[in-house]
Amino acid sequence: MGPIWLARHGESAGNVASSQAEQAGDEMLALTTRDADTPLTEVGREQASALGEWLARQSAPITIWCSPYIRARDTALLACARAGIEPELRIDERLRDRELGILDLLSSYGVQNRYPDEAARRLRLGKFWYRPPGGESWADVAFRLRSVLAEITARNEPTLVVAHDVVVTLAVYVLGRMTEDEILALARERVVGNATVTTLIADGDRWRVEGYAETHHLRAEDAPVTVHEEDSHADVI
Repeated sequence: MGPIWLARHGESAGNVASSQAEQAGDEMLALTTRDADTPLTEVGREQASALGEWLARQSAPITIWCSPYIRARDTALLACARAGIEPELRIDERLRDRELGILDLLSSYGVQNRYPDEAARRLRLGKFWYRPPGGESWADVAFRLRSVLAEITARNEPTLVVAHDVVVTLAVYVLGRMTEDEILALARERVVGNATVTTLIADGDRWRVEGYAETHHLRAEDAPVTVHEEDSHADVI
């Protein structure tokens, strides 16, 4: 069975807006696009190009599945262009980013100041089970990922999935048959940064993590390695 690689999209305008809001202590992100339409930054495009160099070095043909969000699709398209390949992109809405509901576009300060009851409920329920009104919990994302990952693994071919940090983390949870405590410990240990690659290898009835959120390909191409404020403040929402 071929390996599965999970790549997060390159740096987006939303990542930058979130970092700026956290650093400034602002309650709202200075962002006007829908989440689905938020584009890559120039840094993000550079990271996608570095991902393409990694893609070009893979020996076997790779099937590519992708979130429908622009930042993920453009990452995949730029990587394929740099690699000199034209595979069919299998766009699937089940690979979209986690939906935040009423907390969308709020910084950690905005959540605490505007929805203190939600902040308290999040603290009581924990990251895995807390669902913002109108949004999704980690468990909700894992639930929708199970069906698409079943389709991917059934094809038995080398596959690259280009999506979002929470999708990468929870794909590891689902395929690795991990517990809540195990995946939360892994998430605390290492952040899934922009355009990082996670490698999963079939190992009996589960998938083994051979590399998690790796940045070797970015460093090899002198592309920036970015970790943003919303990554370090992820426990807030």
